[in-house]
Amino acid sequence: MRNPVKHLLGAVALVAALVAAPATPALAANPYERGPAPTTASIEASRGSFAIAQLSVARSSVSGFGGGTIYYPTSTAAGTFGAVAISPGFTASQSSVSWLGPRLASQGFVVITIDTLSVYDQPDSRGTQLLAALDYLTRTSTVRDRIDATRLGVMGHSMGGGGSLSASRTRPALQAAIPLTPWHGTKNWSTDRVPTLIIGAESDSVAPVASHAEPFYTSLPSTLDKAYLELNNASHSAPTSTNVTVAKYSISWLKRFIDNDTRYEQFLCPAPSGSAIQEYRDTCPHS
Repeated sequence: MRNPVKHLLGAVALVAALVAAPATPALAANPYERGPAPTTASIEASRGSFAIAQLSVARSSVSGFGGGTIYYPTSTAAGTFGAVAISPGFTASQSSVSWLGPRLASQGFVVITIDTLSVYDQPDSRGTQLLAALDYLTRTSTVRDRIDATRLGVMGHSMGGGGSLSASRTRPALQAAIPLTPWHGTKNWSTDRVPTLIIGAESDSVAPVASHAEPFYTSLPSTLDKAYLELNNASHSAPTSTNVTVAKYSISWLKRFIDNDTRYEQFLCPAPSGSAIQEYRDTCPHS
């Protein structure tokens, strides 16, 4: 016959054990979030929350691109990071885009600013070199263990911006692209599948927005996550020196699509405005 006292004591012990047992920690909604919740101040700041270091990559030690500089978060406590390769434009060296290295890395990315094989390389060649730089970062660089090779992006200025479009078309697995006042002879990018933020400049006389940035944007598929930001009264070289507008929306785009961090959606949708922005187009809400 069942002992009611023994049964009751067993039930009490079971309840006590359940109450005392530590709760299973809930999984983060997005495991790729890096850093604190963003604010306007945090994405406009000259540095983010991550301490960073940098190292030089000699041209003689790599193949497929002309060497460069890697900027990376020093702590691995947060896990791995997405990575971004950035190309300069025609006749320029990595120094023209170097300000973006620490700015982006301190927000939680591994960044490589590259020199190209020749300062006269055309956009498609620069695109190939951007991909070679990403392959180097993720496969053989000394920081490869810090990088999630599935979360990569490309950026570039002028012909380097055209190169970022070319790289995206070549490698649709990329998570984000940001062409900066881009130049390219090809105007149709309808086969591109990479979320793309194009930044043009109203007073650009080298790659006028009417014949470069704008047709690039409109040719991208309407189903693609894309945006077009035109800098007010700015020249072709605007992205080659510290520019808060370029930085804040580049950070937001990379966070949103490389890290899938929807905390940054607020800075992209609805369309931002302000004295620094001549025009902004988008496909909000983003998927």
